[in-house]
Amino acid sequence: MNIKVYLIPLVLLPLLAWSAVEPDLEEVYTVAWDSPSEGSAGSMPLGNGAYGLNLWVEPGGDICFYISGSGAWSGNARLLKLGRVRITLEPGPMEGNVPFRQVLDTRTGIASIVFGGEDNATRVEIWVDANFPVVRVQMRSAIPRRMRARAETWRSEPRELRPEERDSAYGLVDSGKPILVEPDVYGDGASGAIVLYHRNEHSIWGETLRHQGMEGWRTEGHDPLLHRTFGMRLSGEGFLCEDARTLVGAEAQSHLLNIHLHTEQAETPAAWRDALEDLARKDTRSYDQALREHSAWWNAFQERSWIHIEGNDVAHINRGYALQRYITACAGRGEFPIKFNGSLFTVDAEEKGRHLDADYRRWGGPYWFQNTRLVYWPMPAAGDTGMMLPLFKMYREMLPFAEARTQTYFNHKGAFFPETLYFWGAYANDNYGYARNELPVGVTENRYIRYYYDGALELILLMLAYHAYTEEDAFLNEYVFSLTEPVLRFYFEHYGKDEQGALRVYPSQALETYQDAVNPLPVVAGLQSVLEGLLALPESLTATEQRLQWEQWLQAVPALPTREEKGQALLAAAEKLLEKPANVENPELYAVFPYRLHGINKPGLEMARRTFELRRVKGNRGWSQDETQAALLGLTEKARRGLDDRLRRKHEGSRFPAFWGPNYDWVPDQDHGGNAMTALQTMLLQADGNQFYLFPAWPKDWNVSFKLHAPGNTTVQGLYRDGNLLELSVEPEAHLDQLTVLTPQ
Repeated sequence: MNIKVYLIPLVLLPLLAWSAVEPDLEEVYTVAWDSPSEGSAGSMPLGNGAYGLNLWVEPGGDICFYISGSGAWSGNARLLKLGRVRITLEPGPMEGNVPFRQVLDTRTGIASIVFGGEDNATRVEIWVDANFPVVRVQMRSAIPRRMRARAETWRSEPRELRPEERDSAYGLVDSGKPILVEPDVYGDGASGAIVLYHRNEHSIWGETLRHQGMEGWRTEGHDPLLHRTFGMRLSGEGFLCEDARTLVGAEAQSHLLNIHLHTEQAETPAAWRDALEDLARKDTRSYDQALREHSAWWNAFQERSWIHIEGNDVAHINRGYALQRYITACAGRGEFPIKFNGSLFTVDAEEKGRHLDADYRRWGGPYWFQNTRLVYWPMPAAGDTGMMLPLFKMYREMLPFAEARTQTYFNHKGAFFPETLYFWGAYANDNYGYARNELPVGVTENRYIRYYYDGALELILLMLAYHAYTEEDAFLNEYVFSLTEPVLRFYFEHYGKDEQGALRVYPSQALETYQDAVNPLPVVAGLQSVLEGLLALPESLTATEQRLQWEQWLQAVPALPTREEKGQALLAAAEKLLEKPANVENPELYAVFPYRLHGINKPGLEMARRTFELRRVKGNRGWSQDETQAALLGLTEKARRGLDDRLRRKHEGSRFPAFWGPNYDWVPDQDHGGNAMTALQTMLLQADGNQFYLFPAWPKDWNVSFKLHAPGNTTVQGLYRDGNLLELSVEPEAHLDQLTVLTPQ
């Protein structure tokens, strides 16, 4: 690849030069509709990182929104809504066929609804406070209107999930037992406030331990589901309770409704209610102050990074990238990681002619690591590393259970994490299996994940990326080292060695696709990449005995599997494949992404490119990662074409332009959008250790202004226009010599 060094990188040009390449930012960052929606499929997402809304306006003028929470787990480990809020204005603002406009501004995290023209407008602002667990709803009207706010639930009575719904309780589908939904509860109608909540009076935690041979953990662990309580409190100055579900504000030209949200494992409903009331009492800021601070958070978020492209037919790429990053931020600061299969934004759906309520998501509550990771890989380059912590915390908290399970199942030290797991670390029961027959304890009925343990290697790589970008050295001891030792030890205690003294990883599998394999490439590449990454840490941050152990282990890692085809070397999915493929993945290309052993300015680039060209599965939807791998290999046109098509693939049944899917999972599909973000970033800027490459797979006809992050607390900001790099700023400036500017292709 030719390298072109530009001679004017450090001269700050006037703002005009920067703005010359900017697309219409209103089109990028706002979504505007001039008609109401028929239902929740026509909703807009809002959120503060922990709680999310799906907001829509019905043709009659009612304003509706679902409320979701990161920790709203049912006793069956389904991630539920907190409920639905319906706001009715009286007299109705849609009477007389008035103009209508609904706008979501992702630069401020605020949705605005305007009924009527300038002279007789009724304006409603809705936002989830970025700094407090509360939804704000403000109305201002040219004429006095009554506001009626109703807390609604569809979980009003105990019921059994229908057959078509059971998949949303994945883990219990094949249990042969009814899956019950517990009803929600309304508060006692305290004056001026409506309370609606859900409380788990049963839990699958204990039965899951028993089923999976881990009943001894009941005395060691803590049930994270039982008595988990989550809900909302509606209140506002001048509002009174009409009944236990409805709050009414008298006719006025302005109303302010606050909906406080709380999730907690509480000993009693009264204890949860006391905590909710205390939360509401502490919310003392004025509306204007809260709005300023909320808007400041979103402004800082948007200023941290951006990619703005100008070119032929690229509006959907600009918008898709920006809106996906916004959706991630709406759900990325909660108690638990983002769910790949819908995040906080699932809505009512019709599938095969049957209605599925907003609590439904295909594949249910467990986390698939190969899906979950794809939401998190774009975060370092976007400067959003703080949103990675819920993922890391979840695995850190699982670790004691994972170590105990390894000892129980295999009688050796270390820790393994299944590919699919509940948030406390257990297998999904369906995967562990109900028809176990003669299977020994610890061997899953599900072949797709039976020997699939290597997600934790990629998790460590994500952690190392977090440290590389932030240089938060305390993070190494708090997270990286505590996880690294048991995860790596598992491999070197669980598997034997071959005649040459190299690790022989068998029985094993290459992802879900090759379910009987020797030395699968994702495992070998993962071990090599992680150990090399650990050894690249400054010696001052590591202990001598750690480094000696890492070096010993690295020496025992087998060679990366390769094969020959027509006399040319290719990467191989494994050293030996003993079964035909059972899924649609390309394990051999994990040497490119995520493990980055082959790529630009690395050995074996041509072999990796040949492997990519001859890959068995080609795709650019859902969790397929072709575009990112193409970008890492410098294959500009392939990356561009795949990304262009991916970001045209919105869900046809959803009105919001960045609700993707369902693809292999559910709507909105976060793998689909996360992959798009990573691909675009990787086309523009790649980091390899402390070396950065600008435009490694960038189309020469895409003008771009950008700000991205790189390791070492580095930001790279620039403007490329008509074949010239007009502006480049690297902070800190001392890192400029780490940047190589390549020629867009």
